[in-house]
Amino acid sequence: MRFKRRLVAGFAAITGAAIAPIALAATPHNTVDFLCTNLVSHATWQISVDFQKRAVNSSPARISDSEISWHDKTDGGNYTLDRRSGNLTVIFASSTGGYFVHDRCTLEH
Repeated sequence: MRFKRRLVAGFAAITGAAIAPIALAATPHNTVDFLCTNLVSHATWQISVDFQKRAVNSSPARISDSEISWHDKTDGGNYTLDRRSGNLTVIFASSTGGYFVHDRCTLEH
């Protein structure tokens, strides 16, 4: 009986992990908040996507079925959120060549 419970719990966890990217791919008709986590430092931060205004945190955004991209004038970063996987790539330009930051975003509940 215990084995059966563990097996069911395992399937539930796998199913939940498979559904998360699908939720990112859906196109809502209003504002949606995402919690993003840096894959190295594990620091978290929130982004708010307004699908009607086509903006992320008040910055103009390009929104397609596969990705959301925007430039934040405050920090100079160029952001690209893959809507299927939740992977967020941030590119910061600098005189020494710049650098990339990789985060993972999930829908906030």
